[in-house]
Amino acid sequence: MTNAPPDHDRRCRVLYLRIAPARIGLLKFLLEGYDNLAVLSTDASGKGCVRLLVPRSRYEELMRFLTATAERLHL
Repeated sequence: MTNAPPDHDRRCRVLYLRIAPARIGLLKFLLEGYDNLAVLSTDASGKGCVRLLVPRSRYEELMRFLTATAERLHL
């Protein structure tokens, strides 16, 4: 048994964002439209905290996407 992180931890990065709760569905839709750029999950609080799981190879692409859409999504 080793203390190595799970495979997804080595291949992916996690990014936490706060977004207007009404915009979470739009963000998820857009991420899916960009060839599943990242996997979005939310906490149960309804306060707009989201977790994005993105392949390391697409992290820079995700950051460009978020920068371009931040104002529209109220990030």
